[in-house]
Amino acid sequence: MTTPEVFPEQASSPELTFGHETGVEAPVPVPSAPRVMRGKIDRFGVAMGTGRRKTSVARVRIKSGSGAIRVNGRSMEEFFCIEKDRMIALSPLRATETLGQVDVTIRVNGGGTTGQSGAIVMGIARALEVMNPSLFPVLKEAGYFTRDSRMVERKKYGHKKARRGFQFSKR
Repeated sequence: MTTPEVFPEQASSPELTFGHETGVEAPVPVPSAPRVMRGKIDRFGVAMGTGRRKTSVARVRIKSGSGAIRVNGRSMEEFFCIEKDRMIALSPLRATETLGQVDVTIRVNGGGTTGQSGAIVMGIARALEVMNPSLFPVLKEAGYFTRDSRMVERKKYGHKKARRGFQFSKR
């Protein structure tokens, strides 16, 4: 076999190496913006978070305890008659495995049961994050911090509802 020829411009070029093999330092990572916690801890050590969905607003207070959950002064089963709404409202506690370890007190108003359960989810997630910041990745991955911005479309004049027109009659 013949040996490959070396061209003059290739002879002076340095050999390709990885960055850690040479004396070159690795690039400095760009610092990210600090994470904003949307909740707080009061002077009694109770974590508080606010959640919103449609026209519902939920104010959630979480403290260490036996697992009691009260919504507007009533038990969860009494307040949410539909099992689906209870499951949705407690999903952040299940995801972080804190269901029987914390007492949750919720004040919710506005909207219907689906909007209220969605607001409770966000409020519980925010309060859990303030209480234990190491739970943030689990809650963020599940999407509990994302505000669902869908609202009811307003009614327009000349229409029966937002988009439905009045029934047309020829005679």
